Amino acid sequence: MRTEIKKTSSGHVSPFEQIKRTNDAGIEYWSSRDFAQVLQYDDYRNFEQVIQKARAACFNSGQRMD
Repeated sequence: MRTEIKKTSSGHVSPFEQIKRTNDAGIEYWSSRDFAQVLQYDDYRNFEQVIQKARAACFNSGQRMD
């Protein structure tokens, strides 16, 4: 897994860029547990509810979910 962190013109690195992962095929992805931390969810169970709502929204709009 390789990581390339991009900085803004002011030198700031987005927290989402910091937790980004890249697989061997070069596809970027993020861990839901890492996302929960960045978004300051104290309890991962609360974030799982957000994930389920997002999955339902994707399904209802015909978006592909991997």
